[in-house]
Amino acid sequence: METVEDVTRMHLVGGNLALDFINTRTGPPVGPSDDDVLTGYPELVAWGVYAGALTDTEATVLRRLSRDDPDGAHAAFARALRTRDYLDEVFRPLAAGRDPSTSVLARLRDDEADALGHAQLERGSRFVWAWRDDHTLARPLRPVVHAAVQLLATGTLDRIKGCGGCRFIFNDESKNRSRRWCSMDDCGTAEKIRRYVAARRTRAPGDRPPPAV
Repeated sequence: METVEDVTRMHLVGGNLALDFINTRTGPPVGPSDDDVLTGYPELVAWGVYAGALTDTEATVLRRLSRDDPDGAHAAFARALRTRDYLDEVFRPLAAGRDPSTSVLARLRDDEADALGHAQLERGSRFVWAWRDDHTLARPLRPVVHAAVQLLATGTLDRIKGCGGCRFIFNDESKNRSRRWCSMDDCGTAEKIRRYVAARRTRAPGDRPPPAV
């Protein structure tokens, strides 16, 4: 069985559920990924709980369904990977200041129609879409797709950025839109260390060390 540690290797730093779903694999800013927490349907369900897209009760139901229908679970997992691929093709161009293709937007539109077809409106302080009665194996994907559409429709597109140190994408919610890293504790700290080491290598013997950053 999957463990929480398996899916929490990728921190939730995207600021949006769809971006965090894209960030379930990582690597350098350019090139192939080198780590992926989504290795099967159980991990997809575990990530859904970790990211807040599923409750523990919903996850228990989905695990039972996947055991009863392994072929269906395999198909749902394959669909999840395809969804992640095309969401990457939606948001990575936006992070680089380009528009995504009409074909990937059409796929997102169709999946959003399917997601809402399995949802109901629930009232809290306002009405929101919810999937509490959706007991299909594709359930973990519904809120991810909806979050992607919401970000495109109501978000500020020039706040969507790529990390300078890895392939993570995030929604920059800083006041001055100056965020450069997925996390200052990870890629931000690594960049500070890199600059410090480079400065030490280039300064002459006897020079005073640069002030701490």
